[in-house]
Amino acid sequence: MTAVGTGAGLGALQALRASWRSVLAGRNVRVALADGEDPRVIAAAARLSESGAVAPYLVGRRTVIQDVAVHSGIRPPRGSAIVDLACPTEAERLAGALRDALSPRSTEAEIVALQADPLYAATALLRMGSVDACVAGASRPTAEVLRAGLRVIGMASGTHTLSSCFLMALPSQQLIGYGDCAVIPMPDDQQLAEIGVATATTYRSLTGVPPVVAMLSFSTMGSAAHTEVDKVRRAAQIARRLCPELPIEGELQFDAAFVADIGASKAPGSLVAGRANVMIFPNLDAGNIAYKITQRIGGAAALGPILQGFAKPVNDLSRGCSVDDIEFVALASAVQAVTAAAPSPK
Repeated sequence: MTAVGTGAGLGALQALRASWRSVLAGRNVRVALADGEDPRVIAAAARLSESGAVAPYLVGRRTVIQDVAVHSGIRPPRGSAIVDLACPTEAERLAGALRDALSPRSTEAEIVALQADPLYAATALLRMGSVDACVAGASRPTAEVLRAGLRVIGMASGTHTLSSCFLMALPSQQLIGYGDCAVIPMPDDQQLAEIGVATATTYRSLTGVPPVVAMLSFSTMGSAAHTEVDKVRRAAQIARRLCPELPIEGELQFDAAFVADIGASKAPGSLVAGRANVMIFPNLDAGNIAYKITQRIGGAAALGPILQGFAKPVNDLSRGCSVDDIEFVALASAVQAVTAAAPSPK
């Protein structure tokens, strides 16, 4: 469910897109677009191909993709950019990857059905290494995208939590990371810690800015007592063990995390208070509400949710996405692929 938005901060995202294109130029990062028969996706693929930033692979039936392109007034994509699900050779190659990925309990009939499903075909391409990232969801619910990613790609080594974050571009042009705003309703302390580390990694990979992470609460450093406050405090401790070099503290109220004067007053001596650029919310209610308030009242532009935790980059689109949205998410996914082997955030 991806939204770029139209807030005053959109200029910062457009500048970020230009920097991504520069980073990706000449790298030939391959991105599978699972909704390859959708005219919006075909238009985005044409734009990506023309820019040279990403090599898009449209997944679907070649004849349908070409017909849709012609009727939509889009220059038909190059033949090499289409993964033709009607081609028997391609179908067998995809089926082989799915047999390898899925449970032994999966029947041959299920494998045959799934290799013809563009979503599972796109994730199979990613599993095989035929592409470097996968973008899906223009015509599928988020739950189906997550399920396919989990079944075919699986989780990154050492990671147990699938989560998400939003990149918020404020009217001041500052970029802030928000996590988790879309996946886990009530994370426990271990999950919250993994969300913090994952969001820091995503923030650094997409912005190039060192992350400074605040684990948010209604309390700052013991100003209130509650089991939920204790959870946030434990999560910060776990996150520091997971990534000792990452500046991460909690519990902090949002104003103490974000405003320098308030941070100095409420948490004197803190390395995070007043300078946090990554905000980790204690539950999905808080995160989802916060990003929408930031976007709708604060005038920020939002990019997300960006999925975190898969072994390889898989990202979800809103079924109401625009061509611009699709381009943004494909570029972000490609950057994730390029930076996947980068060291832990510092």
